[in-house]
Amino acid sequence: MITKRIIPCLDVRNGRVVKGKNFEGIQDVSDPVEMAKFYNREGADELVFYDITASVEERGLFTDILRKVASEIFIPLTVGGGINTLEDFDRVLKCGADKVSVNSGAIRNPDIIGQAAKKYGDQCVVLSMDIKRVDGVFRLFAKGGRENTGIDALQWAVDGVNSGAGELVVNSIDTDGVKGGFDLELLDAIAARVNVPIIASGGAGKMEDFSELFSHEGIDAGLAASIFHYKEIRIEDLKKYLRDQGVEVRL
Repeated sequence: MITKRIIPCLDVRNGRVVKGKNFEGIQDVSDPVEMAKFYNREGADELVFYDITASVEERGLFTDILRKVASEIFIPLTVGGGINTLEDFDRVLKCGADKVSVNSGAIRNPDIIGQAAKKYGDQCVVLSMDIKRVDGVFRLFAKGGRENTGIDALQWAVDGVNSGAGELVVNSIDTDGVKGGFDLELLDAIAARVNVPIIASGGAGKMEDFSELFSHEGIDAGLAASIFHYKEIRIEDLKKYLRDQGVEVRL
């Protein structure tokens, strides 16, 4: 049985960890280096670091903070934000990232997925997708959920995997920060179409949301932010709960 992963997410803006709801109403939370050290101790399986305004502000990712975060943790680190070229991949990996997450950059230039997979390996390339229902259709959004691309999100997932993405992060804008549970309809639709690991993001509010998530085929990891940041759920407690529910996790 494949071990399910619990992954905290650090959304970083202006050098600080922040959190919002439905990608809006952003509030300051903490220092990213201290928070990364905390999650390393807490038993997180991986850590995701997003520079959430890099794409909108059309600048490179905060490499100084990233280096500090990478030097303090001993769990896999996935990094995204402002990834537009192979040089961006290279820069982030040299800062200590294990995997690179591409989102808006792949929308602008889909070829970057295949180019990066060829150079660094599929396992290094994570395609992150911000998805929202528009007139009953799953649409792909860009620039931190601000811009509707009009692209069919389900087809985008298939195309991304076919191009070489080794993992998908599925961010549901509809459920982000609402704490009403993961977007299982969306996740099931994507899992039925691809055969790479899927990280579910957006909607976690209680431990039961994770056990329900992992009862669905094809979902490999649950990603969350505020419930972990504010210690509403401790990762160690969540893993013990999941183990009791018959979910295979690393304790």
